[in-house]
Amino acid sequence: MRHASTLQRLSAATAPFLALQPERVEGRVNALSGLAIDIAGLGAHVSLGDRVLLESRRGGTVSAEIVGFGGESTRAMAFGAMDGIGPGSAALLTRGRGAAGLPVSNASLGRVVDPLGRPIDGKGALEPGPHQRNPRANPPDATTRARLGERLETGVRVLDAFTTMRGGQRLGLFAGSGVGKSTLLSMLARQTACDVAVIALVGERGREVREFLEDDLGPDGLARSVVVIATSDAPPLQRREAAYAAMTIAEHFRDQGKSVLLMMDSVTRFCLALREIGLSAGEPPATRGYPPSVFAELPRLLERAGPGPILPGGRAGQITGLFTVLVEGDDHNEPVADAVRGILDGHIVLDRKIGEAGRYPAVDVLRSLSRAVPGCHSPEERDLTIRARRILATYGDMEDMIRLGAYRAGSDPAVDEAIAVMPALETFLRQAKGERSGLPQSFAALSAALETRNGP
Repeated sequence: MRHASTLQRLSAATAPFLALQPERVEGRVNALSGLAIDIAGLGAHVSLGDRVLLESRRGGTVSAEIVGFGGESTRAMAFGAMDGIGPGSAALLTRGRGAAGLPVSNASLGRVVDPLGRPIDGKGALEPGPHQRNPRANPPDATTRARLGERLETGVRVLDAFTTMRGGQRLGLFAGSGVGKSTLLSMLARQTACDVAVIALVGERGREVREFLEDDLGPDGLARSVVVIATSDAPPLQRREAAYAAMTIAEHFRDQGKSVLLMMDSVTRFCLALREIGLSAGEPPATRGYPPSVFAELPRLLERAGPGPILPGGRAGQITGLFTVLVEGDDHNEPVADAVRGILDGHIVLDRKIGEAGRYPAVDVLRSLSRAVPGCHSPEERDLTIRARRILATYGDMEDMIRLGAYRAGSDPAVDEAIAVMPALETFLRQAKGERSGLPQSFAALSAALETRNGP
């Protein structure tokens, strides 16, 4: 009995010491290969996604994230340049420095921030929010989400008429380089009916950032926007984190019951960053060099957009997502494009030939669709768009013969109608950058174009 009593007293005395967390945990860099840093001594204290600080031999520290484990080594990747990091450099994990949260608040409206939430527009520090959000949050539970909202006016005729969007919908914008993708995004950022716009420029050219902010977005567009930027020279962790940060900021405003427009340019560069991270962490390449984790991560990100959970009072915020996909070599069946198309609620295709012919936005109507259209068009509007699509298809099939003069008028009434209507329909599909058209005006203009007849 006396022995048992002694053990109990010892156990009670040592319990507080066992519960203590270390104030400082330090490992050492023992290898660096490409983008990956191997650290010894941290394996028992860190988890995937935790942050550490690497001490540079030149002074200062570099933030890094744990991306994998191998044997007794912990593998990390840096958020910044690794100059000055060498064998034996300290890797510090201090209390409170686990998987970092993202500071978000309403003060971010009208601001430009980096992927870690730090302002980079020279307008001073951001007012801290009451709490931080997890950049890797799970999507809302499928059974508690609201349904899609009312149809959304984008101000772009061809989109409002043929790929009509609803609040909370997610669409992909598929285009090769130089086809007018950024210009279309700027029109949508300024003109779409929403409370807040969150714009992620992932891997964007640094030269174009100021042009986008000052010329394309403008002061009025920026005032209701939050812009997250990671340029093409940023490390892959920064480019990946830009997408997570933008989604997290959008969720902050969605949870206030607001209608949020999230535009991400581009999902392809997000996937390229994931590929660099995965390969450096030791994953084997699979589909066209992409490791399997890329296609597991895509739905986890994209599913977070959409209608939010129903709030008290029955209302719900929503994130309407527009995600651009930079198709390689204009191949719309490449792995990223194919995966994104299967996840989202529709796609808008920009065609290089249409752009080269001088029609902007260069939207290929026949290859674009919105899965929300059946639930938001009236019978009259549906008949208009079906007829217009039929005319575009007919003219496309016969275009070469018409241009060569091989078609004889009167041979086919459908072709005759297409020839008569196409000039007015082309005018309808063409829209200047600063021009805006409402939903009712768009359908009225389409109706007028289809009733136009040219020639005898």
